[in-house]
Amino acid sequence: MANDLFTISDFVADALNVSPTTTSEVLNAAPFIARLPITDTSDGSATHKYTVYTGAPVVGFRSANSGRDYDHSVDSIVTVDCKILDFSWRVDKAEADSWRRGPEDLISREGMRHLMAALFKLEKQCFYGTSALGDSSGFSGFINSTYLDALADGMVVNAAGTTADVQSSLYAVRVGDDDCKLVTPMARGINLGQTIVTEANDSNHAVYYTPATMYIGLQMGGKYSIGRIANINGPTDTNPLNDDLISELLSEFPAGFGPSLMVCNRNSLRDLQQSRTATTITGAPAPFPDSAFGVPLFTTDALVQTEPVET
Repeated sequence: MANDLFTISDFVADALNVSPTTTSEVLNAAPFIARLPITDTSDGSATHKYTVYTGAPVVGFRSANSGRDYDHSVDSIVTVDCKILDFSWRVDKAEADSWRRGPEDLISREGMRHLMAALFKLEKQCFYGTSALGDSSGFSGFINSTYLDALADGMVVNAAGTTADVQSSLYAVRVGDDDCKLVTPMARGINLGQTIVTEANDSNHAVYYTPATMYIGLQMGGKYSIGRIANINGPTDTNPLNDDLISELLSEFPAGFGPSLMVCNRNSLRDLQQSRTATTITGAPAPFPDSAFGVPLFTTDALVQTEPVET
């Protein structure tokens, strides 16, 4: 029976006391993290530690009355540091007080927009981590993984784009408690403070101020939790995403432990759709793909088309 774990949408609905419809609208900008489970850190602190199974024991057949050497499995401890994502906001008190639906409506609208921006920032951090395309003050992301940061890595497939800073990636991700998930200290999730009236710290006027944070990190699992197709070209190159590249990536996952989903940007989705159109029997355009080889495929704008060439 599959585990039914919390996701970020549970925290959104709880923190803002909003309907499922509103929650869905907020999460549209962050479709990848909306599908990641989220749990407490290993000991409730801001540091999360988990075990990765890195070495199988050696076993073998033996003859009767003949012994063999014993061996043991090998585990590695991985440490994840949660970081504070701050999306606190303020609105001018005079403007809010004259708002046609009252100050609460303006404060709420601004809060929802700040939350959407925070979730998009969180999604981008999952991919780019502390690299130049991410935020150096945030947590480590996929691009920081030693399993995904070079073409020589076993879980990386090269689409062979060569033009600088117009590349992108597709990621195949296995989500779950032992694989890829978000972690947060003491299951805090989204923390909203009380809205107060205060003086703006950079000018002499009153504002409604609402503190808002997420204390959060990313568990990336082990070697076979995430795979990457790197160097998917932009408009100036001739190395688009196609089914052959995806099948090559999926073949890197162990039998019975394939990815739960794949994620790419809209340019890559277009390339995949056009590659399938070229092979349709009737010549009619293929629909936009929502899967490949039975694995769901999602798009996100957090995967940019300005990645450097991976080497």
